[in-house]
Amino acid sequence: MPHSLLQSDVPLAPYSTYKIGGPARLFAVARTLDDLKVLSSYANENQIPILVIGRGSNCLFDDRGFDGLVIQNKIDGVKYTDDTVEVGAGINFSLLGAQTARKGFSGLEFASGIPGSVGGAVFMNAGAGGREVKDALISATVLDQNGTIQTLRNEDFKFAYRNSILHESQAIVINALFALTLSENAREKQLDLLTYRLRTQPYRDKSAGCVFRNPANASAGALIEKSGLKGTRIGDAEISTVHANFIINRGNAKASDILALLDLIETTVYEKYQIRLVREVRSIPYRPLISSI
Repeated sequence: MPHSLLQSDVPLAPYSTYKIGGPARLFAVARTLDDLKVLSSYANENQIPILVIGRGSNCLFDDRGFDGLVIQNKIDGVKYTDDTVEVGAGINFSLLGAQTARKGFSGLEFASGIPGSVGGAVFMNAGAGGREVKDALISATVLDQNGTIQTLRNEDFKFAYRNSILHESQAIVINALFALTLSENAREKQLDLLTYRLRTQPYRDKSAGCVFRNPANASAGALIEKSGLKGTRIGDAEISTVHANFIINRGNAKASDILALLDLIETTVYEKYQIRLVREVRSIPYRPLISSI
C-alpha cells in the first residue's frame, strides 16, 4: 500500500474550480509517472474506483464526495524544440498558452484563459476562439488500465466536439506533444483572445466553464438567455448574468443547487425550442460504477 502518498477523507472542494464537493475516501497527488503507476496498481488490485483530476475545472463533485481514490495528476515538465513543445499532463493549460506565445510561438494561443490542466484539455478536446486541442496535438503518452504506457497519435484519440476516446477509456494522460510555429503576432493574438474571454465570460467567478455543449448551428448560451433564465438562482448557484452558459457559485452553493439549475435549463430550453442540450460539465457521482478520468 502506498502509505506515503495516500490521505483519507480529503475535502474535494479546494480541488474544484466550483469550490464544491464532499470528501474523497482516499486522495493522492501524483507528481511522477512512478506515483501514478503505484496508485493505479493499488486501486486496481483492491477494486477501488479511481478518479484522476487535473485542476478540477470541468468537474462537479458530489456533495457527499467520492467513494474511491481521487488522484490529482501533477506531472510537470516542459521541453521545447524548434517546432514542438512537450509538456507534463499536470501543467496549467492556460499558462502554457501564454508562455508559448511570449516565446513567439503560435499554435496554443487559444489555451490562454482555459482553466484546466494539459491532461484535462486532451481528455475534453478543450477549445476556444475557433481552435481545439485536436488542431495542435501531435501525440500524447498515456498509462492504460493494464499499467502499460502507450503513445497515441492525434488520430488515435478520435477527437470530436469536447470529446475524445479517453471518455470511454480508463487511460491516464502522462504528457502531450504539441505542434508550434514561429510567429511575430503570437503574443498579440493570445492577449486579444484572453481580453475577449475576460470581457464576455465570468472568468473570475467560481464556475466550471460552459455547462452545455453548443448544439448544431446554435449557441447554448443564447438559447438559455432567450429562455429568460439569465440570473436565475437556486441557493447560491446562479446562471451568470455575463454569459448564460455559465453557472457560478455565489458563495456556498451545493452540487444539488447546480444540478437543479442544469435540470431547469434543459427542461426550459426543450419546451421553448425542442432542442435537447448536452451537458459539458462532468457531474462526478459519489459511487462510480467504473474508474474514470
